[in-house]
Amino acid sequence: MKMLATHRFSAILSGALLITALTGCSSSPEPKQGAATPAASAAAPAATVKTEAPKREKVELQFYMLGNAPKDLQIIQDEVNKLALKDLNTTVKFNYTTWTDWDQKYKLLLSSGQQVDLIFTADWTQYQSYAKKGAFLPLDDILPKAAPTLNKYVPKDMWEAVKIDGKIYTVPATFKEYVTNGFVWREDLRVKYNLPKPTSIETFEAYMDGIKKNEPNILPFASGGDGNLIVNGLRDVVHNSVGSPLYGIGINYNKPGEVYSYWGSEEHMGDIKIAKRWMDKGFIPKNVLNVKDSTWDQLVSGKAASEFGDNPARFNDSLNKMKSTHPDWNLDYYAFPTIKGYAQPVHPIHNGFAIPKSSKNAERALEFYEKMVTDKAYNWLTSYGIEGKNFQVDNGYYKMIGDNNSNGFPRESMNSWAWRNPDFMLFEKSFDGVKAIYKDLDKIQKPDIFTGFAEDYSSYQAEKAALEQVEKQYLWPLQLGLVADLDAGMKTFMEKAKQAGLEKVQAEYKKQWLQYVNEKGIK
Repeated sequence: MKMLATHRFSAILSGALLITALTGCSSSPEPKQGAATPAASAAAPAATVKTEAPKREKVELQFYMLGNAPKDLQIIQDEVNKLALKDLNTTVKFNYTTWTDWDQKYKLLLSSGQQVDLIFTADWTQYQSYAKKGAFLPLDDILPKAAPTLNKYVPKDMWEAVKIDGKIYTVPATFKEYVTNGFVWREDLRVKYNLPKPTSIETFEAYMDGIKKNEPNILPFASGGDGNLIVNGLRDVVHNSVGSPLYGIGINYNKPGEVYSYWGSEEHMGDIKIAKRWMDKGFIPKNVLNVKDSTWDQLVSGKAASEFGDNPARFNDSLNKMKSTHPDWNLDYYAFPTIKGYAQPVHPIHNGFAIPKSSKNAERALEFYEKMVTDKAYNWLTSYGIEGKNFQVDNGYYKMIGDNNSNGFPRESMNSWAWRNPDFMLFEKSFDGVKAIYKDLDKIQKPDIFTGFAEDYSSYQAEKAALEQVEKQYLWPLQLGLVADLDAGMKTFMEKAKQAGLEKVQAEYKKQWLQYVNEKGIK
């Protein structure tokens, strides 16, 4: 899901964003709602049957997720290990990066040689580039042997979709969803103060003006340490961009062959002026780059009154968590695709798990991951917790026991997006509203033309690293409204970026993108 996301969050936290819990089982009212394709089996696949623990050495798998760990992770891990020890003579250690500097931590995990057996992948974690660079092990040969049930369960078109240079490097999730972004806001406050419904940048700003005037102790805008937060949102909803502006390159969805430099352009300056205005109005805190709480946590806790870009499922998750402690509060949502006129269903690359080249337990890791996806006991335990303690099933719907503060393992709090199984999934009653959003988005869906692109930065790796540092040091403060003189700030940033090798990076990236567009026949 986009940390959200950031991500480089394709609209904020584009995914991400990341990005926490997004969004069952056969007893659910519409168990097949989320099925990716008819190719998935009509019934949940039976888990691989083993009559006794394998006669082999016991191993502990190192499993890495992005984000923050749930409070009761150790309890769930102990329960999972009871199953895995019996079935596979295996235990697992679930590790989390936290959302603070997750991208740097992720890079370190894949470059340091540290033992990692399974790691989350997504387009917003640069799966394509890491796969192309050899960070992950190819799975084509070991999948049929180590995880035959999983191999058959994932539709062939999805296996094809995640291939990089003809090889499979990740196991994709099979749940069809939209992680398109939208405005999220406190609807109870909007109604209370008769504020406009955010359906455009103008009405969104007017809503924040009203919050600032009437609720001075609440931040109008949930923000954090991602310096692309506002710009990515504006590019998504206003400029119709393909992905976030990586290396400052602009690509319009309707003109994918016309690549231009976004950084330093009039378009870029216009977006920065909006960010500056929001900062000057007090929508954003001066310490924005040091804020550690995710934007959705700020919303749920009542610290902030809106998010500039989140997806339908995480909106629903935030709504349920918020209402568990504040039943009189309410959230609402307006999808950016409604404004743009088209929506892109999530690409199979968006949520997955790979085996890094540092793993010494590749087959065992795949065996375990097969259990996570295709065995209901493992799947429910790691998605919803312990039935009767963390959740209960009420007329086919998921129902949290307690509230978001007292429950140590809310729904999908392991960030279990990648091993969702549409045949097992449980949804809250409120998810019916998300299904309605998806149904509307289905009417305007268009293909994702960006996610299949695999960048090869081997020829400009040093420049890429230098540019990332320049971006964080000089561009992020500028894009969050922290620089008083915008013209001077932009001039300094562009000078530093060119010194870091911007022109070389942009030229090579443009060449690769145009080659991809031509090969795929994208017009």
